[in-house]
Amino acid sequence: MRIIGSSEFDAYWREARLLPQDDEKTEAAVREIIAAVRKDGDRAVRLFASRFDRSAPEKTEVPAAAVRDAYDRLGTEDPSLMEALKLAADHIRRFALEQKNQFFDFEYEMEEGLTAGQRVIPVERAAVYAPAGRFPLVSSVLMGVIPAVAAGSSEVILASPPLEDGLPDRRILAASSLAGADRVFALGGAQAVAALALGTETIPRADVIAGPGNKYVAAAKRLLYGEVGIDFIAGPTDVLVVAGEDWAGDSAEADPAMAADIAAADMLAQAEHDPDARARALVPSGKTAELVALALERRLLSLPSAAQARASLDSGGLIVVCRTLEEAARIANTIAPEHLELQVPRPERWMPLLKNYGSLFIGSLAAEVLGDYSAGINHTLPTSGSARFSGGLSVRHFLKTVTTLRCTKGPGWEQAVDAAERIAAAEGLSGHAASARIRRSLRG
Repeated sequence: MRIIGSSEFDAYWREARLLPQDDEKTEAAVREIIAAVRKDGDRAVRLFASRFDRSAPEKTEVPAAAVRDAYDRLGTEDPSLMEALKLAADHIRRFALEQKNQFFDFEYEMEEGLTAGQRVIPVERAAVYAPAGRFPLVSSVLMGVIPAVAAGSSEVILASPPLEDGLPDRRILAASSLAGADRVFALGGAQAVAALALGTETIPRADVIAGPGNKYVAAAKRLLYGEVGIDFIAGPTDVLVVAGEDWAGDSAEADPAMAADIAAADMLAQAEHDPDARARALVPSGKTAELVALALERRLLSLPSAAQARASLDSGGLIVVCRTLEEAARIANTIAPEHLELQVPRPERWMPLLKNYGSLFIGSLAAEVLGDYSAGINHTLPTSGSARFSGGLSVRHFLKTVTTLRCTKGPGWEQAVDAAERIAAAEGLSGHAASARIRRSLRG
């Protein structure tokens, strides 16, 4: 864990951004996988499953009866988990439907005779990938499938790696049933993305693929973008916690040690993902920085995932001491974190200054972990600074906003035709000009 002053941040960040982001060996391996799946379809999928997954089932589609059985068994064997998943699913579904309500069809009369419009159409076949490496990401099933269902896609597919019995983790199967997936496939890694993007003899071609994954999954999504829609390229997870009680004009309203302990807990919640995860904090004083550092060390002593969390903190953990709110906001916008927490007395003062984040957690009660699981907002978010230009996964990733044009003869139409003809001529595209000109001979 490194502690620096705000004056040191820019130099630190330039150096951090110069670290190699691409793995040429990974990309080469994924190119080989994509080429093989493109050429040999199912046979290639089984080959790579035998190399990289725990099993290579002859049939990758999971029978509907197995999905229903997993749902029933989970309800019987772990009713508390089932109730938690149902609550989370309800929140995610309600939020996704409210998001969909913000996208609507319309027509707008630009001028007399010239009416432009928009139609909102769901993609026909959506696919969601749910990893199951170190941890089976049951929550990612809900976060991906439910928005696709809410968008109105005709078919929603879930893919997740097979275990030794040839099926995905039964909790993932149960979650897929709860979320409303139409079909489930036991597919893992880059070969899953390739199969869903290209289609095989038994695996249908998707229009959009969403969901997190390891660096091989990310590389496959990047290489296949254009042949299939994707949500975005996700990198290692990260959090930025703004913590402290004595920012300019704030009086102490809570125990500083408790505030530091909460910040440390949330930083470790990200750091435990893997050694590449990034946990960072902005604090108003060296004293607060030391309190957060001490709380991190104390919590690591009893954390089962301490080895991974410590590796993450050692490689990229950071606490920046900022003397002013404005300087802290500038640094936060530069980092553009996946998760941004405002654990400060008056968070509303900060919000107008903050522009770049995947999700914003306002106040100490708004734990990032609630966004991860149960509050209704999506946990699949832009990483590695891509919050500068992108938002998180939502119902909009499964919707297309297409435009329409309706014309009748009138002054506005006449002006548009004349302008189109003139611009086409200026560009030297005589066919375009003729296409506009011939409309004048049509009857209204």
